[in-house]
Amino acid sequence: MSRIAFEQLPADIRQAVAAKTGAVHQAVAAPGGMNSGIASVLDTDSGAVFVKGIPADHPQVRAQHREAAVASHLPSSCPRLFWHLELGGWSLLGYEVVEGRHADYAPASPDLPLVEAALAELQGLTAPADVDIKQAVDRWAEYAPPGTLQHFDGDALLHTDFAPDNVLIAGGRARLIDWAWPTRGAAWIDPGALALRLIEAGHPVGAAMEFANHFPSWRDAAPEALTAFGAATASLWREIAEQDHAPWKRAMAEQATSLAHALDTRL
Repeated sequence: MSRIAFEQLPADIRQAVAAKTGAVHQAVAAPGGMNSGIASVLDTDSGAVFVKGIPADHPQVRAQHREAAVASHLPSSCPRLFWHLELGGWSLLGYEVVEGRHADYAPASPDLPLVEAALAELQGLTAPADVDIKQAVDRWAEYAPPGTLQHFDGDALLHTDFAPDNVLIAGGRARLIDWAWPTRGAAWIDPGALALRLIEAGHPVGAAMEFANHFPSWRDAAPEALTAFGAATASLWREIAEQDHAPWKRAMAEQATSLAHALDTRL
């Protein structure tokens, strides 16, 4: 979507932000990512604040509402949400600033143990009952093989998108960001989602599955469940690649197919 600078927001909205933060001395647009209409780091009387926002009439505003609703339930590896404003046709979130870099998933990267620790922390959380978030059985309903959706059901709080852009390395730990798609489902889904991203980063399929095996949820899952996940993931990425022929999406579809084949042959 189109991105604007913080200074281009209407005065009443900027005043409402200042009421939360104290005077705003400087606003610097955040690089990368185009899923927000505004994304800026503010230097304020109360310190640095990362502000992201989206027009209230944009279809993706529901995802931002989910992100705000689940924020207080997230593990300590996630940046803290300070406030949520809805006014003047905008939905704005004010977050703790995390000064870090995107995770490196390459084989032997020193970031991998940090990513593992962050996911292990998340694996211990139950999805909040009072937040309306997606169900895994619904998200994978169109892609899972017939008769397998029951394997995706569960009460774990899932992130589901472990693209390295969604993991920041800061202060000697991995921080999970971008919670637009929090999901309630089987805990093994997140290790599987991470395994696919490791393959994308150059890990052999077997090594990626062995990394997923570090997590008890994946290690103890029924083989039929993991096979269903592989098939569903391959189907999903095949659809994505057919709709958009970007080289990286075609590569992801191929890697998802390789993961599906490896999981299927384990049965």
